[in-house]
Amino acid sequence: MSKPIPAVRKYMSTSPHSIGPDGNLVQAHAMMREHSIRHLPVLDGGVLVGVVSARDVSQIEALVGGNPKQIPVGDAMATNVYATTPDAPLDEVVDEMARRKVGCAVVMDHSHVVGIVTTVDVCTALAELLRGRLRA
Repeated sequence: MSKPIPAVRKYMSTSPHSIGPDGNLVQAHAMMREHSIRHLPVLDGGVLVGVVSARDVSQIEALVGGNPKQIPVGDAMATNVYATTPDAPLDEVVDEMARRKVGCAVVMDHSHVVGIVTTVDVCTALAELLRGRLRA
């Protein structure tokens, strides 16, 4: 007998840190470093407009050669955000993350960001699955 697939809510990080599109790359980088995270949802007036990753920030800083304090997050963020719901089955979300080649899915509930699930969270789920199978 197999166990049901857990929902995203079991593995997502709740109340993720976010930044506005007018914030600059130095602020985004500082938030990520302070909270040991690699992805920040970008909210404009509470509306999800993008995601900026540590990789995005590093690449833009390296390429532009300008002052990162003057580069807005809106210029570095990805706008093709993969969003899902807290009740979405984890396997479907993982499949979609792999298909889109993204490092996170923003978890939304009634147009509000309530969480984020990342590749690190997915690794945690995989480790639990493997432990369960190996012990069985």
